[in-house]
Amino acid sequence: MSVLVFADSSEGKFKKTAFEVVSYGKKVAEQLGTNVIALTINASDSSELYNYGAEKVVSVTNDSLNTFNAKQYASVVTQVAKAESANVLVLDSTINGLYLAPIVAVNLEAGCVSNTVSLPSSTKPFSIKRKAFSNKAFSNTVISTENKVIGLAKNSFGVHENPVSGATVPFDAEIIDSLVKSEKIERVTGKVTIDDADIVVSAGRGLKGPENWEMIEELADTLGAATACSKPVSDLGWRPHSEHVGQTGKPVASNLYIAIGISGAIQHLAGINASKVKVVINTDPEAPFFKAADYGIVGDAFDIVPKLIEKIKLFKAS
Repeated sequence: MSVLVFADSSEGKFKKTAFEVVSYGKKVAEQLGTNVIALTINASDSSELYNYGAEKVVSVTNDSLNTFNAKQYASVVTQVAKAESANVLVLDSTINGLYLAPIVAVNLEAGCVSNTVSLPSSTKPFSIKRKAFSNKAFSNTVISTENKVIGLAKNSFGVHENPVSGATVPFDAEIIDSLVKSEKIERVTGKVTIDDADIVVSAGRGLKGPENWEMIEELADTLGAATACSKPVSDLGWRPHSEHVGQTGKPVASNLYIAIGISGAIQHLAGINASKVKVVINTDPEAPFFKAADYGIVGDAFDIVPKLIEKIKLFKAS
């Protein structure tokens, strides 16, 4: 019996969520009196995971896995889980993780709980707290199956260093065929991604047009943040769909979320509600977003944002 953690990576580099799930998996393993094993796929330096408690890292390397494919990845995770006799599997609850978890759960005949926010409150029975109703409530869920799949909500547990003396072992996984093939993938390079960002600067139709996004990008660069947008903005083609956040886009659980010119439709709020601090800039004092905000500024973004950028630059310079 062991706890297996899938440490996700992109282009060989671990995502921030990888360190969080390993930190979490280590604590779950301690509760169960067992060890934690990390699984990596095409990661360049697996030894990074030793710093967060992974005593053993199983490394799978195969060029056909360079692009995420839920069916193929689930097959690899299942093979490693069975080989390591792991009956608890921890994944993140990012878009990839949410695709992956239910397929692995079916393969392992496991109970599956996504968007968990804490360690199990009890191991007998195995009870765990998760988000429910689009982050508006919590539920305590009991997993009664022998095998268990846990999807950890981003930024809910945190990254905790717990250095151990680890070892990395290769694993020759069987790669199954997939009916879905990726012909082309376009990635933004040199910028902070929404998945890994501690700060997200998002804007909506209040910006009036794509030509005004320069100040949003400047604010994001000044803060070391990722840029995002509301659904109407991506639908209009002002910004790429990869930046669309909300219930129907990418979920956001950043430490700071700044919404500029976004009214706050319920679908948008549901997707960003897990962010710890929310700041809203809008000309309409009745905008729904103000009810969900920790801090709100009523005013014109074209006046406020440039001043905000100036103040932040002065602060950083001092």
